[in-house]
Amino acid sequence: MIPLSMRFSKDKFHWLARMLTHPIEAFFEIRHRGAGNPALGVLLMIAFGITYSLNRLFASFIVNEVNPRSVNLLGECGGVVALFLLFCVGNWSITCLMEGEGRFADIITVTGYALLPLVLTWIPATVFSHVVAANEEAFYSIVMFAGAAWTTMLLLIGIMTIHGYTLAKTLATMLLTIVSMLIMMFVALMLVNLLNQLYVFIYSVYIEILFRS
Repeated sequence: MIPLSMRFSKDKFHWLARMLTHPIEAFFEIRHRGAGNPALGVLLMIAFGITYSLNRLFASFIVNEVNPRSVNLLGECGGVVALFLLFCVGNWSITCLMEGEGRFADIITVTGYALLPLVLTWIPATVFSHVVAANEEAFYSIVMFAGAAWTTMLLLIGIMTIHGYTLAKTLATMLLTIVSMLIMMFVALMLVNLLNQLYVFIYSVYIEILFRS
């Protein structure tokens, strides 16, 4: 078992910070020289889930159309975790068929690391939303969009680097990943519905037996 001090060593954080300005170099080191840390990627995913929920809870009413009372922190963090896992599993399944070089741990690391710009921009944006006037919403939107665009760019570069793909193949892979995510969600919903019907059937048989006994 790898010690905790090695999992979260200074070198791991160095390449995390390096990724923000030199993503190709950082993702190459993560894939080929073990510079990444899947556990750190998972922590960043959780941090983004909390950041996302806090933004919906505490952003100013000027820029936030969501009723804070309707926000469920645990539920929304759970949704982020589910989408994160769906993307990682979907990308892994597609890239296995398309001769991708990246391992499942690499996909988790890259996806988690790519969320860092959202954490770094959405927290200040939430605070900034309380000082903008009604006609200055564009500045808030620019900060939010910049974080999302930065994350998208890092994710594309990361997937392209760890799998050894061209940009065109990476874009095709991402599209197929989204399709696989939709298929998995459809199958999961069908399974839940089937289990619910099975439960209702067993329960009705049980009640019938009770009445006849």
